[in-house]
Amino acid sequence: MEEIKKYVEENKERFLNELFELIRIPSISSLSEHKPDMYRCAEQWTKIMLAAGADRAEVYETEGNPVAYGEKIIDPALPTVLVYGHMDVMPVDPIELWNTKPFEPVIKDGKIWARGADDDKGQAFMHAKAFEYLMKSGKLNCNVKFMIEGEEEIGSPSLPKFCRDHKDMLKADVILVSDTSMIGRDIPSITTGLRGLAYWQVEVTGPNADLHSGIFGGAVANPINVLCKMIADMQDEKGHITIPGFYDDVLEVSAEERAKMAKAPFDLENYKKSLDIKEVKGEEGFTTNERTGIRPTFDVCGIWGGYTGEGAKTVLPSKAYAKISCRLVPNQKHEKIAKLFKEYFESIAPDCVKVKVDYLHGGPSYVCPIDLPAYKAAEKAYEEVYGKQPVPVRSGGSIPIIATFEEVLGIKSVLMGFGLGSDAIHSPNENYPLEQFFNGITTIPLFYKYFGEIMKK
Repeated sequence: MEEIKKYVEENKERFLNELFELIRIPSISSLSEHKPDMYRCAEQWTKIMLAAGADRAEVYETEGNPVAYGEKIIDPALPTVLVYGHMDVMPVDPIELWNTKPFEPVIKDGKIWARGADDDKGQAFMHAKAFEYLMKSGKLNCNVKFMIEGEEEIGSPSLPKFCRDHKDMLKADVILVSDTSMIGRDIPSITTGLRGLAYWQVEVTGPNADLHSGIFGGAVANPINVLCKMIADMQDEKGHITIPGFYDDVLEVSAEERAKMAKAPFDLENYKKSLDIKEVKGEEGFTTNERTGIRPTFDVCGIWGGYTGEGAKTVLPSKAYAKISCRLVPNQKHEKIAKLFKEYFESIAPDCVKVKVDYLHGGPSYVCPIDLPAYKAAEKAYEEVYGKQPVPVRSGGSIPIIATFEEVLGIKSVLMGFGLGSDAIHSPNENYPLEQFFNGITTIPLFYKYFGEIMKK
């Protein structure tokens, strides 16, 4: 590790200058006027990969934005690591809330301030410099492939087809990703799970027109009242979702992993205070962190109907609507849950109303077993740099493309993030601590060291 640190110290100014060149390209994937910038950024990535020691690097077309791909094959018999990252960034609005120019990186208070400083240019760039060190030192013990895409911030719509079309080129033993966060600057963590999603819009219809609530109230069903009752019946008093078969495929987390997860520092009183709530609520038998990481959920994201304007209008509405989502855990299939929800919701509707259920979208969940060789390698690498074993963390959010990698390529991903919750990704004044940036470059070569050793056994 001391040799890596020495290399980083000797080259850190160059590393930052090269990163800043990348950041200055406004590669905003959601805005069509920045399409040329996506190609500029992809070309820049090929230069970075070649300069670091790749045998080849080129820009590949997709149905949307380009993919920059590079590789170094030292021996086909050795393990192969596929590094995934993304070159696109979020829009910068509202621009007036930035303290610096979003695409003119500035170092202040020990941090890089710029759009993409963390998400994901800073974190992906760490891998290029770690690879450079391994090449220059002659310590590379694995084949390395890079896939840097340009659509992550808009849901990676073109990447599944790209992966299917280039399965042979992308063959690897593990996918290595730095696009997540650690619990704290001195508390390393590895994201081991990402929840999936299922999302519906429901419509409940009563009478064929809005009615006078005085003349018809009490004799005709109010769709809003009925909808609220149906929604309430979707969970019992223990926070258990009542949809038949909903939990059949839930992958239960082992006692060992739950014990490791429990080591993550968490102050319940501060949590409640920050949200201005008196009590938390959720599924019985699980902690707050477990409820948001390893358990599925049912939530109403929006509800409306009837009169909502200023003042009073005594109306019994014809229709009521709601948008409903479920966060899903590993092994639950969003297509199956979508069908189960529709069947159950329609079955509990009383005859006094008609129900329509539209499935809007969904995505798969993902889990990385903590006994995976690549996880063990990442664990040892973090421990060597940070002086403590990383905590496995199940994220409540979703990164659907990670599950797609497993489905399409048949490869597990290890999420070695170095960002912090305070980095303001997607927001004005995005930043990335220099300490985390350099620690990432130091930690990643150790992952290769230990992964190569484990795979030899």
